[in-house]
Amino acid sequence: MNPISRWSKAINWLLRLRNHSANSRLRQQCDVWRAEHHEHELAWQRVQSLQAELSSNLRSVPGAQVAFNTLEKSAQGLGRRQTLKLLSGALLMGSAVWLGKDTIGWQQWNADFATATGERRGFQLPDGTRLELNTASAVDLDYTPQHRLIKLTRGEIIVTCGGADEGASFDRPLRVQSRHGVYEGVDARFILRQDAECTRLSVTGGMVVIHSPLAADGMPTQVQAGQSYLIDHHRTTLAPPLDMDVGAWVDGLVVTRNMRLADFLNEVGRYRHGYLTCSADIADLRLSGVFRLENTDRLLTILPQTLPVQLRYRTRWWVTLERQV
Repeated sequence: MNPISRWSKAINWLLRLRNHSANSRLRQQCDVWRAEHHEHELAWQRVQSLQAELSSNLRSVPGAQVAFNTLEKSAQGLGRRQTLKLLSGALLMGSAVWLGKDTIGWQQWNADFATATGERRGFQLPDGTRLELNTASAVDLDYTPQHRLIKLTRGEIIVTCGGADEGASFDRPLRVQSRHGVYEGVDARFILRQDAECTRLSVTGGMVVIHSPLAADGMPTQVQAGQSYLIDHHRTTLAPPLDMDVGAWVDGLVVTRNMRLADFLNEVGRYRHGYLTCSADIADLRLSGVFRLENTDRLLTILPQTLPVQLRYRTRWWVTLERQV
């Protein structure tokens, strides 16, 4: 089922439950549909979030709530199919930002190298460069007689490279591009993690040169082994130390050092489908340890053994940690 079909189905369930809130059988049928696949549950969560966001935004726009109420009342005079079309259209008008989150599958089909959620893979490139992709990541290669360019379009990668391409008729330095900058490796091993706001560069061996027009003096920034930088659309700055091993994922591990529980769950959530969170009163609990990523459900069962928390499963893909009672 494609993203639009999942959205339509989720909206269908939402509107039917709104019109028949006392129908327990209908709610059970919706729960069955949500539990059939993690993408069903994710679509349901996003539709509910979108509805809440639209309602909140409408309240802040003069006259908009009246228009929406009029639309809904008008729909009540139509048949069920026409009602669903009318109200679904109103919800789908605001869905573009959410549909952007369903592009992982599309990127997997179109990228030169890609991984699914929870998958990690390594690739050996023809020039000898080693490329490791973390969960839900994608890259494209742009190799020509003039240059070697790896484009990070999503997620996180580890690049291990030598110097210039000795097999070419002239030097072709290896460069990696994220949406925030270009990074040239010189006999280097480095990690790039691209988020919406910035890219984090961590160099574990050799040297990497950051090419950014936003550098204070207009000169490239040289990053040595052991250093990390944050690069966004406005500046390049030294990154603060992390409370986790930045490259442990290549071995299938999350290694933490006094890490906040909420931050730990955000990290683990990258490797599993669905929704993973904790209640606010336990978000600042701290944990240290080595956790294996091959089975995140098993990983979560370890947490109540070390912290005063308990797991609550609303569905297979909706997990909340709460304070132990």
